[in-house]
Amino acid sequence: MAAEKNVSISFRVTPEFKFLLERAAAHEQRSQTNLLEKLLFDYCRTHGLSANPPAARELEKAGAQ
Repeated sequence: MAAEKNVSISFRVTPEFKFLLERAAAHEQRSQTNLLEKLLFDYCRTHGLSANPPAARELEKAGAQ
């Protein structure tokens, strides 16, 4: 089961960025959000960055005590 998506983010981009995001997402047959998510996760995997959300860190701290 996929993780629940319940967090919203918003940021401003140039018209060129938006145009290219729209084109790239259409080319990959993905939503714009899904394309950005895929690109970020691929980048993180390539560079050895792991997703350890703040809530998980708090649970780890509580378990260690």
